[in-house]
Formats: sequence, C-alpha cells, structure tokens
Amino acid sequence: MTLVPVLVFLALMIMIGVYAKKDLNKAENFKKEYFVANRSLGGIVLAMTLVATYGSVSSFISGPGVAWNLGFGWVVFAAPQIITGFLLLGLIGKRLACIGRKIEAYTIIDVIHYRYANKSLTLLLSIVLLIFFTAMVVGQFIGGAQIFTAITGLDYKLGLLIFASVTVIYTSSGFKAVVLTDTLCAFLMITGMITLGYVIIKDGGGLANIMEVIRNTNVGEDGISANLKVTANGALPYSLLFSAWLLVGFYTVALPQSAVRALSYKTTGDLHMAMFVATVVCGALMIGMTLLGVLSRGVIQQLPENGTDAVIPVLIATHMHPILAGITIIGPLAATMSTVSSLLISASSAVVSDIYSQLNDKKEDKKDKISANNKFVTIFITSFIGFIAILLAMYPQDIVVWVNLFAFGGLESAFLWPLVLGLFWKKMNAGGALLGIIFGLGIYTMCMATGFKFMSFHNIVIGTACGLVFSIIGSYIFPDTAKERLKVFFPHKI
Repeated sequence: MTLVPVLVFLALMIMIGVYAKKDLNKAENFKKEYFVANRSLGGIVLAMTLVATYGSVSSFISGPGVAWNLGFGWVVFAAPQIITGFLLLGLIGKRLACIGRKIEAYTIIDVIHYRYANKSLTLLLSIVLLIFFTAMVVGQFIGGAQIFTAITGLDYKLGLLIFASVTVIYTSSGFKAVVLTDTLCAFLMITGMITLGYVIIKDGGGLANIMEVIRNTNVGEDGISANLKVTANGALPYSLLFSAWLLVGFYTVALPQSAVRALSYKTTGDLHMAMFVATVVCGALMIGMTLLGVLSRGVIQQLPENGTDAVIPVLIATHMHPILAGITIIGPLAATMSTVSSLLISASSAVVSDIYSQLNDKKEDKKDKISANNKFVTIFITSFIGFIAILLAMYPQDIVVWVNLFAFGGLESAFLWPLVLGLFWKKMNAGGALLGIIFGLGIYTMCMATGFKFMSFHNIVIGTACGLVFSIIGSYIFPDTAKERLKVFFPHKI
C-alpha cells in the first residue's frame, strides 16, 4: 500500500516529461528551449523551482536527524536558507537576466565565458562543475534510495533503479520538464512536511509533552538541556553558526544550478513575485523540517541503530498508516529528484555547451546552430551522466559520500568570485578569476581533505577568503584581455 502513492507520483513525473518533450520538439531554438525553457518562467514556477533546487534529501533526512540530536541550535544553523531565493533574485537575478538576453547566454558559464573571453577559465569551471555535480547526483541517489528502501521494504538496487531512472528520463526532456516537475515537487515537499508534523504532534502527545521530553534530554551541569541552547553546549560554536550564513546563505548566489534560474524568467514582475514566494516557501520548508527534527525527539527517544539519518525513516515506517507513509515519503523523494534534475541539466550543459564548444574552438555566433543540429547528442549526454551516477550509486563508497559533502562548498569556492566580481567590478579579469579559483578551491579542498580547522569556522570561510584575495591580486597583476566586452556589463561606466 505504501508504494501506491509513490508509483502514482512517479507516473505523473513521466507524464510531465512527455508534455515538455512535445514543446521541445517544436522549438525553433533547441538550445534555448532545452537549457532555459525559452526564458518563459512565471513568478510562481520560478519561485518553486528555486525552492525545490535548494531542498534535497538532506533537507528531509540528514538535517532533521542532526536536529533531533542537537536540538534548536540546528534550527539556527539552518535559518540562513530563508534568504537564499530573495538574495539570489534580488542581488544578481535581474542583472544576470539582462546580460543573458544581450549575449544570448543559456548557462552561467556562458556568462562567465563572455565576460572574460578565456578558454582555459571556461574549461576549468566546466570540468569543476561536471565533477562536483556528478558527485552530488550520486549522493542524492544514494540518500533517496536508502529512504525508499527503508520505508517500502524494496531492495536497495531496485528502489534506486525505479526512482533514479524516472528522474533521468524526464530530465532528458529539457529545462521545462525540470522546472515543471520542480514546481510539483515543491508542493509535495510541503505536503510531506505537513503530514509528518501532524504525526509527530499526535504521537508525541501534544506540543507541551514533547517540549517536556526535550527539556529532560541531554541535561548539562547547569540543569538546562543542550537541545534548548543555541550552541548545543559547544557542539555548534558561534563561528560555525556564522559560517552557515555564508555556506547555505549568502554564498549560494554563486551556485550555477540555482543562478541559471535567473536566465529563464519572463518579466520583471515575475522576478519580484518569485522573490516573495521563494522566501516564504523556502523559509517554511527548510525551517519547518529542521524544527520537526527537533520535535521528533518526543516520539523517537532512542537513537536508531543506523544513526541520526534513520530518525525520520523510522518515524515514517513505524508511526504512519501505509498510505500516509507513502504520501509522506514522496516529500524526500521529490526533494531528491528535483535536486538531481537541476544538477543533471546543468552538468549536461557543461559538456554540450561549454566543454564541447571550447575543445572544438567554435565561434560564439555558431553555438546555437551547433546545439540545434545535435539534439540527440544533448539528450544523450544528459542520459549518460545520469546512467553513470546510477551505476556509482549502486555500490556506494565512503569516498563518494565524502566528495558529496564538500562539493557544495567547492562549487561556491570556484564560482563565487568569477561570477559576483565579474558582474559588479569592472577591474576583475580572467587572470584574477583563474588565480582566485586555483587558490580558493585548492586551499578549500586541502583543508577539507586534511581536516584543518580555523577557530571552528567551516572551511568555506578560508576557501572563499583566499579566493577573494587572489582574485584581486590577479586582476591587478595580469592584463585585461576582454576590455571591449565590459560595455555589456557596465554600460554606464565605460
């Protein structure tokens, strides 16, 4: 019975993919339709696709599990996610959209390539994007398959094949399929959160009883529960909480899978509506799920055998009617699939639009024609990357999980300053961008690999700080080879 709602959901996703494929086949400009849905997104769809992209299996499983263990301090850690949609659209959204239309850019790397006119920089960022995105897709597939298996009782590999294959199939229909399914997924994520909240409050004996349980959990020498403290008795130092405002807050403006949404909306009115809707929905979802993780302590009082990641799956499997469990599991599955589809479409654009074009030294004015004449190649690349990710997820290794953990910060270390400084500082040039990426991403990676910590800050602080310093140094010591293009980015300052 648990499988019935899930199978209906998966069938609906396939149907949306078929619908989007019809528009793709009729499109005059294949590349424009495939990668940015012909720049036709309305405000609600734009907001929901942003929310769904930010939400992942971690938002439903890992995050609430950590919140179960650490308490309300983890809610403070998750709070910066409220600003992500508003910040992205408000800070760089309109600027990116205007520039994207002027230069016919369909990816963030298209924008960066035009700004700096440097093949080495474009190839480096494309390879970084492809590697980190593939790792993140594998991690999402693993997490989604594990919760699918835990609740339905199906074999891990069979569960992985079912939902992962559906994701790859509809994603191959292009960006319109991705944003439409994202919109559906965002609503279903909210539905899953509501059903989960209802069960927690009911089985926990009401909010007052749950809070009493929390007050008597992890009580310190001062007689106060660590789960009620912002720092969780030192487990969440203020330096780490500050880092969260950078890692999952301000720096998310540079994530290419999110920033590309700014290239696809229809009007300024849609942008403004999306800023409001995304802030409200993202805040409700991200904070809501984390808060439910804290409150689940009133229902699941002992750590499950498989650790904190098992808290929510155990709660769903043991405290819900099978049909309700099936409806609720759609939430984390939707979060997983929406994140994966965004990563896949961006990864395929890195191969088809960026790496392929650069290696073949094609002129920019021919890029649209090349892509339009290679529809099969574009769809094949999307499907192939998804297939490779499924194969890797079949046999999960610790190294894959580790790579997934630092991939988020790695993308920010690589893309933050080339994109943000490129948009707002006319002195920034290709030499500065390359130097910033090499040192920023390199130092971030070394710190993560060696476990180095500075005053409990997350290593994203070190990586992006080094990236900023070397971007500025490089911009002053290397000549600017793309000055003639600055008038597109700074029309009133040239």
